[in-house]
Amino acid sequence: MTEDFADLSRRIAGIRDQVPDEGLELADMDPDPVVEFAAWLEMALAAHPGWPNAMTLATADASGAPSSRTVLLKGVDETGFTFFTNHESRKGRELAVNPRASLTFYWPALERQVCVRGSVEQVSRSESQAYFETRPVGSRIGAWASQQSREIPDRTELERKVAELSETLGDDVPLPEHWGGYRLTPVAFEFWKSRRNRLHDRFLYERQDTGWRRARLSP
Repeated sequence: MTEDFADLSRRIAGIRDQVPDEGLELADMDPDPVVEFAAWLEMALAAHPGWPNAMTLATADASGAPSSRTVLLKGVDETGFTFFTNHESRKGRELAVNPRASLTFYWPALERQVCVRGSVEQVSRSESQAYFETRPVGSRIGAWASQQSREIPDRTELERKVAELSETLGDDVPLPEHWGGYRLTPVAFEFWKSRRNRLHDRFLYERQDTGWRRARLSP
């Protein structure tokens, strides 16, 4: 290891948070994890200065090789968690062959994290259309111009395509066939709250035929 990387490693290894030791009890959490998640998201919306709906989406290909990226949550209810993307992107291709994924939400201002696992399927064309129409014109044109996750020679080529599409489509930009929404239907949640000395509070919810089984996990 070179000295530059050794110094960097020492610096990050020494980072310590001084967090308030405010704990959670399972009895104080809603038996429905979606309701509990909504309460945490409301707190994040009030406290987070950036993107409280940002989440890490992890997928895997047919061989099990994983990949992850940050996307934005665009809807949540009792049916699941909804996000939108290019169906031909890497995540879209992976979900086509392995329709399972996990989501991770981390809100540093709250010292809280939620992980969600479940199955994923595309939402209806009408639902994708309804959301697409709320996007700015530039974002709608970008959905046409970008062959997401594919190699391109340079940015000039992308900007040329945007300019051409802006000229031909104007403000009336239709929904591309290759773009739309996905919904993750959860089978498990893990709620995490930071505590001192790395003795964090962790709670697992697992879907069963009779509802949700809940348990505290060791940190």
